[in-house]
Amino acid sequence: MSVTDPISDFLTRVRNASKAKKVRVEIPSSGLKKELAEILKKENFIHDFAMVEDNKQNTIRIHLKYSQGTPAISGLRRISKPGLRIYKGKDELPRVLNGLGTAVISTSKGLLTDKEARKQSVGGEIICFIW
Repeated sequence: MSVTDPISDFLTRVRNASKAKKVRVEIPSSGLKKELAEILKKENFIHDFAMVEDNKQNTIRIHLKYSQGTPAISGLRRISKPGLRIYKGKDELPRVLNGLGTAVISTSKGLLTDKEARKQSVGGEIICFIW
């Protein structure tokens, strides 16, 4: 099975697993997905993630985070899609829920959160919102 938008697939798997109160979710690995998992961990949306080696593509095992049974991730939304890319300059980066959420932006310096992109004064493609 080939996925036309691997990032949407990643977000959907994480969203579904957290709604189903799963402890962990496994996702086919790629460099971009690994960076996305690192941002989720750094922003405290997940406990941890691990790269699981197999003889094919490898997978990322994400350990989801809950506080008193409530998922740490209450929402994930893909913004820039393969059919419609959304780019913003450094001065027009979005704020998610007035700073309570995180926007993930693909910049020339790699994947950054909206806060990091503002600090480094770079714009880029708005990948997704997490809250």
